Amino acid sequence: MPSRTSQAPRVAVLADSDTRWKWGALTARRIAAADHPGRPAEPAGFLLRGRATPTARQLAEVGVGTDSVREVTGAQFLRAIRDEGYDVVVLALVGGAVQAMLHGIAALRLPRRPVLVTGYVGVVYEKLADGLLLRHGADVVLANSRHDADRFRAVYEGVGADASAVTEAALPFLGGAPYERREGRDTVVFAVQPSVPESRADRMYLLDRLAGHARLHPSREVLLKLRSRPGEHTTHLEELPYQRLAERLPGGLPPNLSLVYGHMGEVLDRTDLLVTVSSTAALEALHRRVPTAILTDLGVREALGNHHFLGSGLLTSWDRLDAGHRPEPDEEWLARQGVAADGTYEKAFDAARERVAGLLRQPELPPVAPYYTPATAPGYLPGILARHRLAADGGPLPGAAPADEPTGLHRVLRDAVRGVARGAYRHGVQRVAPVIRRMGEL
Repeated sequence: MPSRTSQAPRVAVLADSDTRWKWGALTARRIAAADHPGRPAEPAGFLLRGRATPTARQLAEVGVGTDSVREVTGAQFLRAIRDEGYDVVVLALVGGAVQAMLHGIAALRLPRRPVLVTGYVGVVYEKLADGLLLRHGADVVLANSRHDADRFRAVYEGVGADASAVTEAALPFLGGAPYERREGRDTVVFAVQPSVPESRADRMYLLDRLAGHARLHPSREVLLKLRSRPGEHTTHLEELPYQRLAERLPGGLPPNLSLVYGHMGEVLDRTDLLVTVSSTAALEALHRRVPTAILTDLGVREALGNHHFLGSGLLTSWDRLDAGHRPEPDEEWLARQGVAADGTYEKAFDAARERVAGLLRQPELPPVAPYYTPATAPGYLPGILARHRLAADGGPLPGAAPADEPTGLHRVLRDAVRGVARGAYRHGVQRVAPVIRRMGEL
């Protein structure tokens, strides 16, 4: 194995959705080359096969490419870790999958295991304890802000777990030119979220208010920024895509209201006001000092995630926005949220880089030690591991060992069948499930 100090480390990123791939790949590039700033690490990409595996279009849209991306099962990824000699592994996954991979890597009993890094792709507004404890055992658990770092440590210390892995950083995809008001441009963007709000009535309400805002200001360009095209999945399920709802909007969309896709940074380049319920896009906008509004129309509730913005100065309503109100962010709140609008963003990853570099220099890494074990969570952990075809000790379940990848016609047929199955699943989520739910409410 090559020396871990003589050349840039070999890095692997395992992600299970488009946004987690973006977070994981950018995080890898920011933290894994502390000793080699002139030779940034180009991560090897792995996509965990599942219901949210991104399409090629989604990967292109997030704007983060790499030399190679492979779609794998959990077992195939563990085999790659065993055979390919990676120095750093970034687990950009939902909590249960992180826990499974931690136990799986521990069970490999490698002579020298990789440094294990994980974290969150955005605002952490739900399942804080659950998600954090499922990530415990990684060498580095990244917090996107000082606020999150304090909360993360409190959770670990509250259960008597080691909190030293918690490392303050920032969202790795912040950037872009600072906002400048341009004469003759007046663009309002509503950034949607796949799972917030959940109900059809709430989504139709927001869409109707957006259309009403466009009609009230006919000279203003109003954009509905969409996360995915129908049939695609993102980090969170979207049963009621706004594209479908827009087709049913009474009176249709006004001429100055358009639906847009694409990279959020490119949309922010022409945005004069970003409006959302609680999207991470708000933090991207605030980093660039783009005027930002967090809606209170549906209440300030944990289920919506907008409670995260308490004290920000950004909470407001469509009525006030229609009347011309523009919220002003609270500077102290911004400083605690990792937005780094004061120009210190590039230093936000120094601590993480130093921690990873220090671990790589150690002659031996300690065993992976998650908080959840068969002794601490015998009624919870086995089910999490079994979903990824792992036994309670982290080893593969009988019959779970991956066969060699098919080639030629077999691979074409397998990919075709998999595509049909995935499409059927997504059709069920976005078409059939809402109908069944409505029937149940009759």
